[in-house]
Amino acid sequence: MKAKYDIRIPDEVLFIIGKLNSTGYKAYIVGGCVRDGIMGRVPQDWDICTSSLPDETMSIFDKAIDTGAKHGTVTVVVNGKGYEVTTFRLDGVYRDNRRPERVDFTSSIEEDLGRRDFTINAMAYHPVEGFIDPYKGTCDIKKKLIRAVGNPEKRFLEDALRMLRAVRFSAQLDFSIDPATFQSIKSCCRLITNISYERIRDELTKILVSSNPMNFSLLKETGLLHHILPEFELCYDIRQNHPYHLFNVALHSLYSVSNIENVPVLRWAMLLHDLGKSRTKTTDEKNIDHFYGHPQVSTGMAKDILNRLRFDNKNSELICRLIRFHDRSIETNHKAVRRALNVIGEDIFEYLLKVKEADKKAQNPEYLEEGLSYLNVIKSIYLDIKQKQQCTSLKDLAVDGKDLINLGLRQGKEIGEVLQKLLKSVIENPELNEKEKLLELARRIPGKRRG
Repeated sequence: MKAKYDIRIPDEVLFIIGKLNSTGYKAYIVGGCVRDGIMGRVPQDWDICTSSLPDETMSIFDKAIDTGAKHGTVTVVVNGKGYEVTTFRLDGVYRDNRRPERVDFTSSIEEDLGRRDFTINAMAYHPVEGFIDPYKGTCDIKKKLIRAVGNPEKRFLEDALRMLRAVRFSAQLDFSIDPATFQSIKSCCRLITNISYERIRDELTKILVSSNPMNFSLLKETGLLHHILPEFELCYDIRQNHPYHLFNVALHSLYSVSNIENVPVLRWAMLLHDLGKSRTKTTDEKNIDHFYGHPQVSTGMAKDILNRLRFDNKNSELICRLIRFHDRSIETNHKAVRRALNVIGEDIFEYLLKVKEADKKAQNPEYLEEGLSYLNVIKSIYLDIKQKQQCTSLKDLAVDGKDLINLGLRQGKEIGEVLQKLLKSVIENPELNEKEKLLELARRIPGKRRG
């Protein structure tokens, strides 16, 4: 950990603080940027709080934009970059576990810090005055502890999303959650239903793409998962008595999340790829479990969840397609890989190989070498197909609909059917993907022609 005074503040932020100070106002960096600075991390955002009221702040700077002045926030633009400057404030009564009905401005930085979520985020820093840390956030950073400011239950009643943020910070920072704070999350977990699905989705994504995605299990331990993803909670009870598996479905899924790069689409695909096992489990006469058809069931369940969480259509479609094909068997020859590319789509094929690898790494290690060897062969064949620019989809076919119309085919359904037959031939034999060869093939295909 860096020395607590060694926070390298950007010149633009120092300029804002200095100008507010020179006009008689107090000003500090506050919140996450202070926490990250203490930990030696590079802050993503620099938030400034001040005793200056919003209209006063706007009058001080040449370029200041009202981005929430009624709540105290003004964005000051310096060298083309915006920095949020917020007046010290106190939150009024919370009625919906999401936001205060009103805010009151105060001249006390300590009062402002007292309304914040966790001690590690309730610190302020001034390059001359040093730290203001009334809730011992620096101490909790040393202890690697997530602890609510004051009464944790009150904090969660104010904003129920803070419960998810506690789990998210534990995953991002590799911190544990203070026992009293943890117990309050368990007591208040049902309040998460008052939070919008968009905000829940964003916090879940941050947990999944963190360096500690296994902390996702804290959602089950706190009871939050029951209200957010009950479909995944069921997976903790689905044992897999099978030679290829060691873990229940939920833990297998989380291990597979950990085994893939931290791209949101990939990590969500791994989280949801085996959901359907909760509905497809059968056990044979040898007491071996099977999950026939689970990719299709998982795809449907994932689509419902992604819609509920307000995912955009593009990412939802990508995730569902990866889930649908994650268990697809591909023979280790060029024809089979070209067929697979045609069915699966070249746009996600490399992602799918990563999904398959992460899946295998979360299974019984006794079979890992065999599984990875198989995937390496598939990848090698795929790269050879790509390098040779072999056709696997209609967009790469050497003829198109206009060529077939010129050949005398009727516009409409027949053209699509002929193109598909030509593509099938090219996938079987890549040398056929030349215009004259394909037109000759098309002439031989029975069908109606213009008279």
